Amino acid sequence: MTTTERPDAPEAASRDGGAGSVRAVVGLLVLFELTSGFLQGGIAPLLPEIGRELSVPDADLTWVISAQLLAAAVSVPILGRLGDLHGHRKVLRWALVAVAVGSLLVALAPNLPVLLAGRVLTGPLAALLPLEIALVRDRLPLGPARSAIARLVGALALGTLLGGVLTGAVHALTDDVRLTLLVPAALAAACVPVSFLAIPETRRLAPGRLDLPGAVLLSATMLLLLSGVAAAKDDGPGLPAVAQLGLAAVLGTVWTRVELRTPEPLVDVRALADRRVAPFFLCAFVFGVVYFGGQAPDATFLAADPATTGYGFGLSALSISLVALPAAATAVVTSSLTARIAGRTGYVPALAVSFALVAASFLTTAALHTALWQLVTAKILAGLGLGVALGAMPTVIAEAGDPSRTGVTTALYNNVKTLGGAVAGGVTAAVLAGSAPHAGATPSESAYVTVWLLCAVLAAAAAALTLVARRAPAKSARGAAASPAP
Repeated sequence: MTTTERPDAPEAASRDGGAGSVRAVVGLLVLFELTSGFLQGGIAPLLPEIGRELSVPDADLTWVISAQLLAAAVSVPILGRLGDLHGHRKVLRWALVAVAVGSLLVALAPNLPVLLAGRVLTGPLAALLPLEIALVRDRLPLGPARSAIARLVGALALGTLLGGVLTGAVHALTDDVRLTLLVPAALAAACVPVSFLAIPETRRLAPGRLDLPGAVLLSATMLLLLSGVAAAKDDGPGLPAVAQLGLAAVLGTVWTRVELRTPEPLVDVRALADRRVAPFFLCAFVFGVVYFGGQAPDATFLAADPATTGYGFGLSALSISLVALPAAATAVVTSSLTARIAGRTGYVPALAVSFALVAASFLTTAALHTALWQLVTAKILAGLGLGVALGAMPTVIAEAGDPSRTGVTTALYNNVKTLGGAVAGGVTAAVLAGSAPHAGATPSESAYVTVWLLCAVLAAAAAALTLVARRAPAKSARGAAASPAP
């Protein structure tokens, strides 16, 4: 595929100061990823308080996470492709505006439907990293681009850590969940004017146009998939749930055929089926399941009152975030060291070990969860593995793709990852709600164990899958390295 140079490329290069300027601007992109992580990490510890504020049962709180992930699964490939076509900086600004509005709506929501609407508007959070990766790959040679990507991923992990701790601390000081939620909303709003500073625009744009039929079909498929899971949660595996899930399968098949026949597809389905890349996309799906799918159950389990439920610790939002702090810190460290680790062991062995650690973590949690030190120890194992996986997968997938479609390729990785989280949220809600004796009742302890065991099995399967994966051909990396530098 060919690319088009922006007509003002020489002037833009001069005005933006070339690669040196872009290296400095990476700091602004790091700010966006810190904020993104803050918003993503800060919501989970507050879920029990949000449930009490809005009278939402524990099982339904998983939809607060799933709504954002569903929106991300739809918006990420669309925004990634629009960035490839019209400029990644421009689309980055649109995404930041949507996130700011959604965050404010979440903070002020009077009920669950409005809260979920706000979470849907924050879906473009997941598109920020692919857009930023495309910007640095467009402006920097391969080596500096890898370093910048590692910094961005590390900032995302650090933001997630700070989000959990600081929102918990603010809630402890104010005892007001709405005031606490206004803090990340203010951070998101501050990012909008910052995005109009010195960030350069993409110089090489892809030809073509947005695949609108593919976008519509993908949106409908995702909506039917999650609504079918929701129907199964509420009414059991009856006709409504089966009908919606069946229709989702039909639309998914139609969407796949449309994408295969479209010259410029929204999602490169053939890339998903490529033997060299497909295992990494499947691992990304599992990553989304274990990373996002466990957030809400962990928070509600830790907040449960053992005197009434027989399990849990009755923790506050701050205490929940402090329990997660060691694991989050571990993930930050290992994600920042991913390039060194993978440089010595290779990316495939590093990914295999990382998912094996995650599987061991969930197995330990399922077996031992009656003391806080047991949960903290298990989560540290998960942090070790998730940090490496978080840093390795986007680099591998980005270098395996066509440089002219970097935005949509890395967006596809994020799309598969967030889809895993969205599906996991729906399934988790169904498992927890199915164990309750009646609607709105507290889930049983065995339901949480079931969720942890499912995550362990999937992580172990991903570890095995990476052992048969194949790295992208060397020519992909050489092609990326040979792409014109600014």
